Amino acid sequence: MVKVYALSTCPWCKKVKKLLDDKQVQYDAVDVDLAQGEEQKKALAEVEELTGRRAFPVTVINEKVIQGFKQEEIEGALEDEA
Repeated sequence: MVKVYALSTCPWCKKVKKLLDDKQVQYDAVDVDLAQGEEQKKALAEVEELTGRRAFPVTVINEKVIQGFKQEEIEGALEDEA
């Protein structure tokens, strides 16, 4: 299971999504800035719980939490999942 918490305007968030798309990985993405009301509050709370702060992107691959665009770390986690 892969989930990405992102902001629609964030260039690093777009890089994470492009990397996953290029590798044909299925993932759930939440653009937190586009979410509204309770959905946005819930997403922000999940990001804070995972990382201790509000910073994007956050990629969750199984139980591994990767903050920022760290291509090698993301690729390594994907290989561990396979």
